[in-house]
Amino acid sequence: MYSKIIILNFPAEVTQKAIVCQLTKKYDLLFNILRAQISNKKEGYMVMQISSESKAAFNKGVKFLKDQGVSISSPEHQIYKNEEICTHCGACTAVCPTDALYIKRPEMEVIFDKEKCSVCELCIVTCPTRAMGLFSEETQALV
Repeated sequence: MYSKIIILNFPAEVTQKAIVCQLTKKYDLLFNILRAQISNKKEGYMVMQISSESKAAFNKGVKFLKDQGVSISSPEHQIYKNEEICTHCGACTAVCPTDALYIKRPEMEVIFDKEKCSVCELCIVTCPTRAMGLFSEETQALV
């Protein structure tokens, strides 16, 4: 299964259309909305994870979105976990909406699965030792 997190930016003229629903109906893609917001100007954005049986099906769905006027980008930052200062307290696992952070039992070790991460940043503000942080893909540096 192919899966990727993308950011969709909707111009005002398409925010009232059921475009995202068409991903399932026409392209057999599964989607999980991780974050969404519509401004008072009726423009909107949505962070979502799209999954498909193949990369080709994913690409057809993305092309459909672009043809509808939706601009698509990838998350600019990634979350990283500093293993050296993590105390494995588990505070981050309680707030992670995608289960990217979980406790491995019986070791009681906090594991971070980057593939599941939605970059919501809740773990960063929750971590008492500041073991969680942002990494910029663009600059290849910590943010």
